[in-house]
Amino acid sequence: MQQKFKDYLTSYFNLFPDLNTEELIFLKSYVTIENYARKDFLFESGKVQKEVGFVCKGLLRRYYINDKGNKITTGFIPENNYATDYPAFISQKASKYYIECLEPSVIIKLPYDKIQEGYRKFKTSEKYGRLIAEYVLTVQTDRVESFLFETAEERYLKFIDQNPGLLNRISLTQLASYLGIERQSLSRIRSKIVKR
Repeated sequence: MQQKFKDYLTSYFNLFPDLNTEELIFLKSYVTIENYARKDFLFESGKVQKEVGFVCKGLLRRYYINDKGNKITTGFIPENNYATDYPAFISQKASKYYIECLEPSVIIKLPYDKIQEGYRKFKTSEKYGRLIAEYVLTVQTDRVESFLFETAEERYLKFIDQNPGLLNRISLTQLASYLGIERQSLSRIRSKIVKR
């Protein structure tokens, strides 16, 4: 198991080829690797996320609970992606979201205060922080625009095109919620596509 953790760390830090030895030593001394079971929460609504998570293995989903008590899925987080409510994390405000493991997961975590310290100490760390922020902004903008400019069928086709390995790992109820439609509507869309 220890070797697996070393492999996870190595693959994570390979994402940052420009970090020098001093920066790597700084970051490696503060990251932790944690195992989560299915249905465990990385964090819950109303709490401040103190660490950013990076999914080495597993699958998580981000959702909120609306005024009717329904869980509304806003994203899925597979391997090699950051698990965070980034705007709330950066401002250290309580999140409105839950991030729950849909599968047993292994997550690398880096504390907020050490990320900020890294930004102050190292120019390259600041650059990677900016790139992550730009990525998160792009994902959020794409999601909002998909509801403004695409039909439910177009959103579904785009989802399966961009996430080919996820369809068998999530429930149709969760997918329908993510697409902003009822499960019956999703079933109709899927049947229509199969008949073409």
